Amino acid sequence: MNKKGKYVYDWPRPMVTVDAVVFAVTPDAIKLLLIKRGHEPFKGKWAFPGGFIGMDEELDDAVARELQEETGLTGVRLEQMHTFGKPGRDPRGRQITVVYMGIINQGLDRIKAGDDAELAQWFDIHKLPENMAFDHNEVAKFAIERLKSKIKNHKS
Repeated sequence: MNKKGKYVYDWPRPMVTVDAVVFAVTPDAIKLLLIKRGHEPFKGKWAFPGGFIGMDEELDDAVARELQEETGLTGVRLEQMHTFGKPGRDPRGRQITVVYMGIINQGLDRIKAGDDAELAQWFDIHKLPENMAFDHNEVAKFAIERLKSKIKNHKS
């Protein structure tokens, strides 16, 4: 019996993940939520909360689940921001991530590391760690520009 299914082919396929970019906007700073990875690859490096989607899981559900598992945050309004898929971004193989963005202005003290996150912490957007896991420095730069654009358009 063919366990692969009727429309599954023999060539390799990419893995799909989701990542949550959550900003905290306070009167004195804009902060970004990062987790310190507890497992390889990139153990001990800072990254955005995220992970692999389940085979029967919606993307929106997966990103909310990963955010809750790794930081304890729930109820954050997240919207798809961008998809990153440059070959080589993950040493485990070809991987594409759908990145979501959210903004909060209260409950910053609710974060608590869990699952495969060793630590969860807020960072000022002007003092982010260097050499984050995967391509998350690039993701952070993209997200910060997107946030600035949203703020500028909101003020107009």
